Amino acid sequence: MILAAGRGVRMRPLTDRLPKPMLAVAGRPLIDYQLTALARAGVDTVVVNVAWLSTKLVHYLGDGARWGIEIRISDEGESALETGGGIQRALPLLGADSFWVVNGDIWSDFPLQDLPTEPTALAHLILVDNPPHHPHGDFALLGDRVVEPPCTRRLTFAGIGCYRRELFDRACAGAFRLAPLLRQAAARGQVSAAHYRGRWRDAGTPERLASLDAELRASRPGRR
Repeated sequence: MILAAGRGVRMRPLTDRLPKPMLAVAGRPLIDYQLTALARAGVDTVVVNVAWLSTKLVHYLGDGARWGIEIRISDEGESALETGGGIQRALPLLGADSFWVVNGDIWSDFPLQDLPTEPTALAHLILVDNPPHHPHGDFALLGDRVVEPPCTRRLTFAGIGCYRRELFDRACAGAFRLAPLLRQAAARGQVSAAHYRGRWRDAGTPERLASLDAELRASRPGRR
């Protein structure tokens, strides 16, 4: 699943005309990078949740044939259901007992095929070093388990994870964020994680989007 329903308030005015996952980086919409990476990892079906400017995103995605995958749309109407509520709403479309979820406003060279298909815990998260705009991180990691500080320093959640549908059994329908649900599960020892030290960027503001655009353009093969 790709989370793509948010309004993108921090991205305004860019998101006044386009949904955030359609903003271009090095000439390609952000969501194109994610769909390409998922297809490369062997995924054949992707659920995309939509809300803000949904018709533009749905039209761009089509049936997914250009990426060699099937795209299913989870339409949340006019108001997005946040990260947790969006995943819960999409469970019937996801179907499987476990599934991958990627945030729609990130870029990374993380090899998605390294995600587990059947996590031993209720969730398995990819964590990265804290970027300058998020110095305090999100979750602490001890071995392969997410724990509460002060056991160790916090790392930043990359917006890449694998979840079991049981994670959402106790959640009420409606809009809610995923992070509190993960922290509750982590307190029970039911969240695993891995620390990825490769390239990862959160393109959540116009400035960070422009920085990522410049970085990817500069790293194109043959560019001097």
